[in-house]
Amino acid sequence: MDHSHWKLARERKQLEGYHESPGIEQERQEHRLSMALAKAVYDRRIELGLSQTELATRSGLTQAKISRIEGSDTIPTLPLLAKLAKGLDASLNIAIEAEDVQLSLTAHDAA
Repeated sequence: MDHSHWKLARERKQLEGYHESPGIEQERQEHRLSMALAKAVYDRRIELGLSQTELATRSGLTQAKISRIEGSDTIPTLPLLAKLAKGLDASLNIAIEAEDVQLSLTAHDAA
């Protein structure tokens, strides 16, 4: 499904002087961060050739929790993120700036 027209409609509204409330923009930022985590976890899990159940076992989590993370349906705690990074054999990197948040997983070198 192509959602490019949504972005265009939002950009068009901004050009017309429409501005969303700060609360809506904060929710958008939180959703973008959640989606970035979901993509990073999914991509790394696939790279390792793991099922959600296998990742859950390696991480000490449930398969349902992995599914919620990959579906960006949850806001994980720091201890959960640490377990997840360990299970993915990677470092979780989060850079927080005033207007931007970057998230990435860096695979550990095979020793």
